[in-house]
Amino acid sequence: MGDLSKQPGRLRPAPESFLSEAQVKAVAAGRRDFLRKSFIAAGAALAAPVAAHAGEGDPAILNLPDWSKTLGMPVAMNPYGQPSKYESQLLRRESPGLTRVGQASVSFTPLQGLFGIITPSGLHFERHHQGWHDVDPAVHRLMINASDPAFLKQPKVYTMDDLMRLPSVSRIHFIECGANTGLEWGNVAVPTVQYTHGMLSCSEFTGVPLRLLLEDCGVDYKKARFVLAEGADGSSMTRTIPMEMVENGEVFVAYGMNGEMLRPENGYPLRLVVPGVQGVSWVKWLRRIEVGDKPWATKDEAVHYIDLMPDGLHRQYTSIQECKSVITTPSGGQRLLEKGFYNVSGIAWSGRGKITRVDVSTDGGINWQPARIEGPVQNKALTRFNVNWVWDGKPAMLQSRAVDETGYVQPSYGQLRAVRGSKSIYHNNAIQTWKVAESGEISNVQVL
Repeated sequence: MGDLSKQPGRLRPAPESFLSEAQVKAVAAGRRDFLRKSFIAAGAALAAPVAAHAGEGDPAILNLPDWSKTLGMPVAMNPYGQPSKYESQLLRRESPGLTRVGQASVSFTPLQGLFGIITPSGLHFERHHQGWHDVDPAVHRLMINASDPAFLKQPKVYTMDDLMRLPSVSRIHFIECGANTGLEWGNVAVPTVQYTHGMLSCSEFTGVPLRLLLEDCGVDYKKARFVLAEGADGSSMTRTIPMEMVENGEVFVAYGMNGEMLRPENGYPLRLVVPGVQGVSWVKWLRRIEVGDKPWATKDEAVHYIDLMPDGLHRQYTSIQECKSVITTPSGGQRLLEKGFYNVSGIAWSGRGKITRVDVSTDGGINWQPARIEGPVQNKALTRFNVNWVWDGKPAMLQSRAVDETGYVQPSYGQLRAVRGSKSIYHNNAIQTWKVAESGEISNVQVL
């Protein structure tokens, strides 16, 4: 642990919007050589915070500011509260050149600027296959049917009013795209934690257990062993889910998120919540559940969201998001402005249960120390960790390694590639490394 009596160090945040329109077009055309240079140049332009020196008075505390001598804004001036204008750069952002069209793209959560474990609804990452819609809840319906009449006694159609009158549950869970960190499989590709790990969010969801709805329709659990979830978006996203996940009560149809209705970008008015499973199975704008006796092998199960193995074969239905963690601060694109004490903070998560331990290394994995696990520790949710660190001005390599309640230990890139190779896209849960240079600049590197 670091010594809290040491002078606290100062940190320059990671710059945002560091690419011009011309540079975005260049990235889209495949020219990425200037990316890191542009990023560093933008970061250097950020002003360092002003610090008061010993023996000098700080005018910001000695002189009363105008806002403490005048009448403030009236109550409910903004009927729906908004973040401060001084936080206007903390936004979810689309990675330039990642996809051909914005309707089939991703926006990344700014993990470097968040605290605790809950993601604000307005910063929750997006992944759309055909764009999003603001669907009228008065005309939205959820149909439950079966591929064989013997699997279900009574197919039904539910309105949103029907669903919201039923007994509800509220649970905190993370959702992670299966392609999160996918750009990093072969080598370092992006500079900041927003782009390496930002297809990840954690919220409190509210809704009705799917088991309750299936039993209301008279499901035969012995015959019906899978469900197919279908969305109402332009791509008609469909995903197979094993019935075991439904029977244990974890899977539910959600209309609420962080205490209010879902946002349109997150599936309003209804989406599926499948804790621990890759985000594509959390079907948005949920319109239909079909029960059956075998997987459907739909387009996004047979062509996409499959794992290319070193022998050339693909693994299918590898949906669980394995134990993973990342340090969010200090992290890529940020800069340590001086020697001294720093609070190293990050998040850990596992699709198989609770996080039980996180270790942090400052020398690239040679030595490890246990981090403080900050409560609450929820099942299949983000877990915040912190560790004290005193930077002596020398190069350092920051890493975190998580362990979940099954005993699974987050692997290094060397361990993961020994099994999976380096040509995959999905389910990269390798240990992330941030290199701290003597100048204090922090960059994304990989350690085997």
